[in-house]
Amino acid sequence: MKYILASASPRRKELLARTGLAFTVIPSHIPEIITQSEPSDIVMELASQKAMDVWKHHADMDDVVIGADTIVVYQDEILGKPADESEALDMLSMLADRTHQVYTGVSIIQGTLIKTFYECTQVTLYPIYREDLLRYIATGDPLDKAGAYGIQGDFSIHVKSIQGDYSNVVGLPIGRLYQELKNI
Repeated sequence: MKYILASASPRRKELLARTGLAFTVIPSHIPEIITQSEPSDIVMELASQKAMDVWKHHADMDDVVIGADTIVVYQDEILGKPADESEALDMLSMLADRTHQVYTGVSIIQGTLIKTFYECTQVTLYPIYREDLLRYIATGDPLDKAGAYGIQGDFSIHVKSIQGDYSNVVGLPIGRLYQELKNI
């Protein structure tokens, strides 16, 4: 049995490495197709699509494939990865001094077993000066992250509080995932 992470995210790779499990990374390259409307259902659907794609094309029956997807939600609006610096500024300006939710869906596939779940974490940001947002955006960090920020990097100085799993906000609820993997 081997573990396969169906994600190119360096943050997910780093988090999964903390489990001590040996794994390989084989990202899924399928287009994301959303048929659901609730954030929890959306991330589980996308995580399942990614895991299934990698399982079908790269896994043996006893391999364990892990797919994941993360979205940021503010007032029922889903904030994916910003297209450019202007969109990143709009997103971060909207999130500043407010509370939003971060959802991560995870799908685990081994043979005929499919286990899919999600975690939701509430994140509250401090008020943020425009100059601070522009400085952060200039680093390029927001452009590959849902909601235009990474909680684990330089943006952490703007995080007032979180309720829930910190690693979920980074991109993989590693504690819950490890518990689920132990039960396979």
